[in-house]
Amino acid sequence: MRKLEYWEKNLVFIWISQFLGMVGMSAVIPFLPLFVRSLGVKTAAEVSTWSGLVFAGPFIASFFITPLWGLLGDKYGRKIITVRAILGLAIAQFFVGLSLNVYQLFTTRVLQGFLSGFVPAALALVAANTPKEKNAFALGVLQTSIAAGNIFGPLIGGFLADLFGFRAVFFIVSGLLFLTALFFIIFVQEINKVDKNSEKDSLTDNLKFVFRDKDFLNISIMVFLAAFGFALVRPIFVLYFESFSVKSIYFATIAGSVYATIGITNSISPPWWGKLSSKIGHNKVIIYSTLITGLIYPLHYLVTNYFYLYPIRALIGIGFGGIAPILFSLMSNLAPQSKKGSILSIGSSFQILGN
Repeated sequence: MRKLEYWEKNLVFIWISQFLGMVGMSAVIPFLPLFVRSLGVKTAAEVSTWSGLVFAGPFIASFFITPLWGLLGDKYGRKIITVRAILGLAIAQFFVGLSLNVYQLFTTRVLQGFLSGFVPAALALVAANTPKEKNAFALGVLQTSIAAGNIFGPLIGGFLADLFGFRAVFFIVSGLLFLTALFFIIFVQEINKVDKNSEKDSLTDNLKFVFRDKDFLNISIMVFLAAFGFALVRPIFVLYFESFSVKSIYFATIAGSVYATIGITNSISPPWWGKLSSKIGHNKVIIYSTLITGLIYPLHYLVTNYFYLYPIRALIGIGFGGIAPILFSLMSNLAPQSKKGSILSIGSSFQILGN
């Protein structure tokens, strides 16, 4: 059996850590509108509005703070910034669980955005510690941890919500994230450490670098558009699912399983798209994957039985599996080593803006 290279071992441990982190983050999403309703929001219109605000809260904060975390990662080390992000998310989830009204819920979700930033930090860590020719594969594999986490997170979250109630899930997730941080500290090694004595560009310099380069700017815009399309219906999905009148005491579990179907195919397809891109090129992969996703999404409007949502969301997962990993791989390959964390974090900010 072939011995794993240093970057492959690192990728395995970061994959596990990100998977656990994504399970924690996605576990609360399917029932978030139901939690909003339990805090005293009554009408369907108000529940929809507050669900959107509460869902968007972390992304509003992350959009502004993520480039700063990327800059600090380039300066002080990407591993320590990733650990900080996991612990920040754990602390935020604990306070979210203490919310007594929808205003506190929104505030603590915004706090989550300021404290976390786990995904872009892990992305920069993998990109900086992987050989350039293996970047597309590594980032594709890392994407599968996000997808897999999004499969099991809603399933586990829905099950725990049915078993213990909505509020308890946030505390369980917080504990899981603290354990994830400990696992990350012990097993993940930063091979290509930063030179703390070298001159580093400022945040403004890095922003100018991205906005003045046509390739970086075009990729960033595509990252934004893909995230925007993916997140557009996410905060109200459970309200849409209620229109099917599913009569079951396990409503949250069933809704979570339908919501998570995207993650199943999304966790399988990125490596396949990555191999295909090496044969036909990144541009064609982006075209094909976006066409699949765009053509399938409107079918949500036509179905009359929720069972049909399973194959529809599976096909959407296949399409999305070929978008983000390829775009971030392109960005990583174009970015200088000294700027990699900062540039990828700016790209992540465009993704966050879309969310």
